[in-house]
Amino acid sequence: MKPSFQSGLPSGRFPKTDYFFHSGLGEWRGGYSAPFDGDDPSPCRNFHNLNRAFLIESARERSKEMAVFAVVVLASAWPVIYMVITVVKLLATSRPLN
Repeated sequence: MKPSFQSGLPSGRFPKTDYFFHSGLGEWRGGYSAPFDGDDPSPCRNFHNLNRAFLIESARERSKEMAVFAVVVLASAWPVIYMVITVVKLLATSRPLN
């Protein structure tokens, strides 16, 4: 049985905590690490593969976002372009101010 921690503070003020808890260290080797544990022998290669997959996915997401952004920019620019064309036509067909 684990000993419980006794403090001089009132028990209602802090939650009860098991200070003697030990997590399961089933496969822990005490600082020794085998060079090959049955996985890919190179940890750098695993990191490289993960990094490459992340960059491919982020590039795909970036291209989708840029396409949506282009649609939003074109939709918001259309009224401004139409207004400029209309003002130019109005000034071209109106009589001079002299």
